[in-house]
Amino acid sequence: MNVILDFFLNIAWWGWILISLALVAIRDIFFQKTHTISHNYPIVGHLRYWLESIGPEMRQYFVANNREELPFNRIERGWIYASAKKENNYEGFGTDRDIYEHQHVFINNAMMPYKLPENHPNKMDKTFLPCAKVMGEFSKRKRPFRPASIINVSAMSFGSLSAKAVESLNKGVKIAGAYHNTGEGGLSPYHSYGGDVVFHFGTGYFGVRADDGGFSMEKMVKLVKDNPFIRAIEIKLSQGAKPGKGGVLPGAKITKEIAVIRGVEVGKDVLSPPNHKAFSNVPEMVDFIEKIAEATGLPVGIKAAIGKLDQWEELAKIMNETGKGPDFITVDGGEGGTGAAPPSFADHVSLPWVYGFSDLYKLFKQYYLAERVVFIASGKLGFPAKAAMAFAMGADCINVAREAMMSIGCIQAQVCHTNRCPSGVATQSKWLQKGIDPTLKSVRLAQYFKTFRKELIEISHASGYEHPCQFKMSDVEINVDYHNLSKALESTYRYKKTPVPFSGMQTLKDCIHLGGSK
Repeated sequence: MNVILDFFLNIAWWGWILISLALVAIRDIFFQKTHTISHNYPIVGHLRYWLESIGPEMRQYFVANNREELPFNRIERGWIYASAKKENNYEGFGTDRDIYEHQHVFINNAMMPYKLPENHPNKMDKTFLPCAKVMGEFSKRKRPFRPASIINVSAMSFGSLSAKAVESLNKGVKIAGAYHNTGEGGLSPYHSYGGDVVFHFGTGYFGVRADDGGFSMEKMVKLVKDNPFIRAIEIKLSQGAKPGKGGVLPGAKITKEIAVIRGVEVGKDVLSPPNHKAFSNVPEMVDFIEKIAEATGLPVGIKAAIGKLDQWEELAKIMNETGKGPDFITVDGGEGGTGAAPPSFADHVSLPWVYGFSDLYKLFKQYYLAERVVFIASGKLGFPAKAAMAFAMGADCINVAREAMMSIGCIQAQVCHTNRCPSGVATQSKWLQKGIDPTLKSVRLAQYFKTFRKELIEISHASGYEHPCQFKMSDVEINVDYHNLSKALESTYRYKKTPVPFSGMQTLKDCIHLGGSK
């Protein structure tokens, strides 16, 4: 009897499945007009769309080789994951990279590496690597700031990232002694777990927004006073993903929490225009920077992707003549990053980091500003060898965004803009965020930073230097063909880096207080 009952139940189940498939087929053929494939190949066409939706994941695991995938290949991701988990991040049997390929980087090692003297800070802490420069020192800000780490978290907003992701990053930078850039979404409670913070704002002025949508100095002063862990302020002129393009934050995405943090209305669309309301030209921007620095006492910098240089030269002239202007400049690569953007912008507008930075640094060097400004590099530089190249070109700190996301679980699914991030990092879905344990992930971010610093120190020592700020452009070569045609950086980009004043790691250690102050 039970066998007969099971037989009829199975027939019933299959009957329902066939009916469901028939209904889908009828819908595909007679009612939906949007998708040709589904119309011409009912039911089967849905499989094609599903496979397309998981294409990035399929390619990165089963199709692409170790070195070919973009934006980060399997070797790069694997190094970050292993470093964050304190696992073996070595390679065996030699590199599988084509070291003769165009733009491959070679770092020239010394015959004899730098030898650490007794009681050297790096003998006690192999990851100790503060910035050699101080933000706001030349302009005599009331509260100058020396970053205690040369690698830090780049601008990523709460709203773009989940609450648990931001919390993990902030707790992680506290452990690592680094700083956490808020991104332009305002200062959230999730930025307030003890890590040093760089408050960042753009044309929407979120967090310091006046009722008319402009900038409120009163709110800025109160924000800094109420949150002493804010160590510097960064004004976004543009970002690598979409320089010169504004954006709209749809009202549907504005929860009560986000509305309070950003200073906007719940459920109402918010426009971030391409231009700032607070200034409209370079002299007005310099005055704006000085007013914020005077009112808050903090170093103030700017962030931008680089393209045309005429207005940058105007800025350099004003800074040279008046002694005023930004204390630090963050140069973002035009390759795009965590910000969603149209492909036409991410692919084509503004220069990649290596070209943009070399153009800007060369210009500022001509106006004798290279020593005065702290240069922060941002654009896929979260790997020690790439960082060494950046330091050889004149960078003083490295900001990482996507690399930091990977250290806390991002799998490069490339669906950040859909609110369906499978790792819970770039989504506001409460369910997807549940997989993130900030206690664990913060340790992984910190370990990634420590591993990065340790390996960069080791590369510096191999080249005969104590600190990466000592790298010269002649220490790094870019492959343009076979070795006789390879060029040192100074020949490739046609300038020489200004030497960074450096009297030893012990001096830096003596200057560093808890939290990364002068």
